[in-house]
Amino acid sequence: MEGDTGHVEIIQSSDINEPFGVGNHLNRKSSRKPDVHQKCGCTPKVLCFTAAVIILVFIFGYLIGYLVHRNKDLAPTCAPSAFRYEDIPHETGAAPLMDWDDVKKLLAQKLTTSSMDAVLGQLSSSNHRAGSPGDEDLGNKVLKKFKEYGMKTWTDEHFVKVQDPPASGYNRIVFKNGPEERPTGFLSYSASGTARGAVLYARYGEEKELKQLKDMNIDMNGRVMLVRAGRISFAEKVANAAKVNASAVLIYPDPADYSIGESSPLFGHVHMGSGDPYTPGFPSFNHTQFPPVQSSGLPNILAQTITAGMGLNILRQLGGRAQPDGWESINRLGDESDVITVEVNNVLTEKRINNVFGVIKGFVDADRYVVIGAQRDAWGPGFAASTVGTSVLVELARSISDMVENDGFKPRRSIVFASWSAGEYGSVGATEWLEGYLSSLSMKAFTYINLDGIVTGQNGFKVAASPLLHSLVQNALKEVNYDKDKSLLSQFGKNNWESTILEPLRMDSAAYPFLAFSGIPSVAFRFHSGSSDYPYFGTTLDTQQNLNSITASQVPQLAVRAGQFAGHIALRLVHDHLLQMDLKKYNQLIRSHVVQINARVKNVQRLQPQLLPKALTVQWLIMASGSYSRASSALAADIQNSDLEDIEMCRVINDRIMTVERNFLSPYVSPRDSPFRHILLGSGPHTLKALTSHLDSLKTANPDANAELFRNQFARATWTIQTCANSLAGDIWSLDNEI
Repeated sequence: MEGDTGHVEIIQSSDINEPFGVGNHLNRKSSRKPDVHQKCGCTPKVLCFTAAVIILVFIFGYLIGYLVHRNKDLAPTCAPSAFRYEDIPHETGAAPLMDWDDVKKLLAQKLTTSSMDAVLGQLSSSNHRAGSPGDEDLGNKVLKKFKEYGMKTWTDEHFVKVQDPPASGYNRIVFKNGPEERPTGFLSYSASGTARGAVLYARYGEEKELKQLKDMNIDMNGRVMLVRAGRISFAEKVANAAKVNASAVLIYPDPADYSIGESSPLFGHVHMGSGDPYTPGFPSFNHTQFPPVQSSGLPNILAQTITAGMGLNILRQLGGRAQPDGWESINRLGDESDVITVEVNNVLTEKRINNVFGVIKGFVDADRYVVIGAQRDAWGPGFAASTVGTSVLVELARSISDMVENDGFKPRRSIVFASWSAGEYGSVGATEWLEGYLSSLSMKAFTYINLDGIVTGQNGFKVAASPLLHSLVQNALKEVNYDKDKSLLSQFGKNNWESTILEPLRMDSAAYPFLAFSGIPSVAFRFHSGSSDYPYFGTTLDTQQNLNSITASQVPQLAVRAGQFAGHIALRLVHDHLLQMDLKKYNQLIRSHVVQINARVKNVQRLQPQLLPKALTVQWLIMASGSYSRASSALAADIQNSDLEDIEMCRVINDRIMTVERNFLSPYVSPRDSPFRHILLGSGPHTLKALTSHLDSLKTANPDANAELFRNQFARATWTIQTCANSLAGDIWSLDNEI
């Protein structure tokens, strides 16, 4: 047989003697005309044999069927109450397992002032500096409580390098020919050594204030900057001073800002980053044997805190020019003859720290989770800095565990509770955990809620959050009652809640590395006393008594409200089928940056055409912005048309939402050089804000400006936004390739 043209011929015995080859046979036609039986090969004998075989097969099959049916009839039958697969209750995702109003009521019932007050007393400690026995003891208390609540618990151990004040020696300053001063406060991660230079008063050390001094033609090279604590972090003050080539920075608490007395020491750190600065970008596990390396955020100048008394004594003796208008002081800026010597002898030590965790697992998407965290350590008692936050963390864990165990609440996703160590050294515990498990966390953790410093007053309320969470925050503000009749929003929000309540996320907040380093939407919040910061942060005076004096002894009540606010955000995220995140909020932010960049590019091309050619256009950035806008609108439409009964569809949509924050991290920069890679909310030359500043420098032909560097950063930022839009669009066949 060959293909469809082959045929078979019956060769009779009389034909055998005829000679033929294989080829001849396949193409040969017989000259005879055979009868029907011969043509089909069906002789009477063959037909009889075939019929007999069919009858035998039928009889054999009948016997097998009879035996099987008989055995089934004889088998024991199941009782009506026996388990059947059809009786298994399957989660369809059609509706929440508990109404949201019932969830809110349960949380309000569980979080009480009396239980919060009891936990505050149990977790108060006079000494729990990171890595100390007090820190370890407090961590064990938290771990024990998590276990009591029936949670799955674990710990995360790290060996981190920190700077502590010299154990046998001291740091010192000598102003002019005066007596030697030995401050007991210190700034971790300062450069070590001795610096000598003329004092220059720089108010808070902000960039705008240093620019004022520069505009006055004051030489800042080699000067020792004297600055007030407050407004920006210690690290930012030192970084700003280093940019103008200062030799050292002295930071004091001015009595106008801090009512802590003239002899109270200040503690803090000056790492312009977070985590262990000697393992940038990777975790400080004892088995990670990387060669020695340092974070780019470590300062190369000396930094030291001094008391208010020391600072005022120096200010009174300064000569030189008068301070700029608006600096609210009658003192002078300092003269070349106002020489001071600064000596810093901090010691680099290794400490073992432990982060403590507990988890309430979800019932549908258990591998997706919201993280709620609070630092456990402090320089002294740290009542506002860590005790209140840790107490709220523990009470939320107890309340939600009880809701799951006894009240039928079944969260769709998981909630992880985290107690961090070494927060005072720059969110070290939290950042090391992020660095250790970044590949997993960036895919599974969808929000971080920070509980550090949440009660520092009672007259105002502030929230710092990713734009994705703004709508969720607003809803929580409406639902949490501040008193009997008014919500947090009506009490503190006034007319425009975004202008009165929202504030930028601070770099020294543990929420910042979650957002800007890991791409996880984050929120931090606080009750505050008004325009001034809490005066006892970074001191040993952060006690329960002092916090009570500022809050009129309302700490437990305010802690309960803070717990309800954090709890509402967390529970809403694990309760609903789809994550409540407003993707369009980033549209406004991107467009705002695009408008600024577009205007500045045109100005530079007009004033400095040799730096930016006319061929450089903002068209591609505008189109990338449009791509994100269209992708976010398309996803909003998909959400509107989604079938909540389809668990897989809900999961796919939620995963698309989770990619947004992560894809705003620039893939073109190293975590060692620029750990906060978020192009919209991060820090570094890759951000859209930095592009705007770079254009301002190009416009004035600043020698520090680099047109080629700008064009590279500009192209990378454009493609980062387009990549985010592509990821948000979902499937590869849904992408908008107009760019």
